[in-house]
Amino acid sequence: MLQLTSYKVYHLVFILCGALLLGSCGVRKKTNTNYRYGKLESSKHRNTSKVPVSDASKARSISYSGNKLDNYAQLLGVNSRDISKSSDLYLFIDDWMGTPHRMGGLDRNGMDCSAFVGLLYREVFSQDLPRTSRDMADNVKRKYENQLREGDLVFFSFGGRNIDHVGIYLHNGKFVHVSTKKGVIISDLKDTWYYRYFKRAGSPKT
Repeated sequence: MLQLTSYKVYHLVFILCGALLLGSCGVRKKTNTNYRYGKLESSKHRNTSKVPVSDASKARSISYSGNKLDNYAQLLGVNSRDISKSSDLYLFIDDWMGTPHRMGGLDRNGMDCSAFVGLLYREVFSQDLPRTSRDMADNVKRKYENQLREGDLVFFSFGGRNIDHVGIYLHNGKFVHVSTKKGVIISDLKDTWYYRYFKRAGSPKT
């Protein structure tokens, strides 16, 4: 009886692990690569926090004191004027900051990494991208790390050799993405956890 129960538990764990792997935002779906990202809800700011959400190691000691854009400038280590020039980008990020991860999601209840990137690119840069991180990675003009600029895409492989995660580069190594545990968040490419799995970067081909 105990043997049978153990087998069932093992079998269930195996199925769940398989589902998680298949649920990667790099997995190809049976959709057109120019898949539209649907209709956004009204642009009401949903970030209940007064400051950016970040898991970057260097952000832990920051004490925020300015307005929204000043706080982003402080986190990214740039002048507030640089952020003001791209205010649409940072207000969009702030609007979705903290939204939880949900595989295949495309609304305030949750979204995956490639959905967030696709929505941002459509709304901020008026450009449609492929639906999955893997397809996005195949459609960029590749850049070296020291060539990255605000709005470029950064790609990771957490599950093996294939690209399965994407984020948007901001400034000084920081990028915004959808973390499976913390949702939409700003992280640091140089932090060991991310840099270990960093695979590719570049700007989308037009």
